[in-house]
Amino acid sequence: MTIKLVLLRHGQSQWNLDNRFTGWVDVDITEAGKAEAVKAGELMRDEGLHFDCAHTSVLKRAIRTNYTALDVMDQMWIPVHKSWRLNERHYGALQGLDKAETTAKHGEAQVKIWRRSYDVPPPEMAITDPEHPANDVRYAKLDAAALPGTESLATTLVRVLPYWHDHIAPQLKAGQTVLVTAHGNSLRALYKYLNNVAESAILEVNIPTAIPLLFELDASLKVKSHRYLGDPEAAKKAAEAVANQAKAK
Repeated sequence: MTIKLVLLRHGQSQWNLDNRFTGWVDVDITEAGKAEAVKAGELMRDEGLHFDCAHTSVLKRAIRTNYTALDVMDQMWIPVHKSWRLNERHYGALQGLDKAETTAKHGEAQVKIWRRSYDVPPPEMAITDPEHPANDVRYAKLDAAALPGTESLATTLVRVLPYWHDHIAPQLKAGQTVLVTAHGNSLRALYKYLNNVAESAILEVNIPTAIPLLFELDASLKVKSHRYLGDPEAAKKAAEAVANQAKAK
């Protein structure tokens, strides 16, 4: 028995284009991002994928990418579940800052640790900051203590895993084909968990925008194979571009 799971990062957002730390800021996708989402849908359609359900974060760049791709596949009718647990990693006080300018100020090594290390979070955003999720209506019914002011990949994984175990994994074990449209770091967290990637190795894993990553799993959800759909070289170059975003100008 082979079970199929697709992880899809949202298409290019406005702050991807502006090279800013985005985190939980609800930035939309650009026209280029919409085109990427269309291409993702075409790749999944051409692969012959038929999803039983989809999951996204509560941020519009993931939601719009998800619906755009499903529209191309003529699968907009499937159930779509939204959860804050699939949100991007919270970048704390770095949110909104230019990545290259932050690198010029703090050094490439420090910013790489903040962006890609496993357990070192960026400086924390104060809960009194208007941008803190505790002050956002979409999280008003959640315990404010559960809402982050900053996150590392390790704490992002802690946030994502309950949703995986409670919602996504049971659907996969039931034989469903599932699409998860989310963000670079929430998907890196799932990638680390599924592939049992070492904490030191996850530093070099980058997820490109809007290139579907297809996992084939066995009945116990062990990974049999995983690959990006489409041109492997294009996926490699796109991942390298993500890695280079924080290089000083």
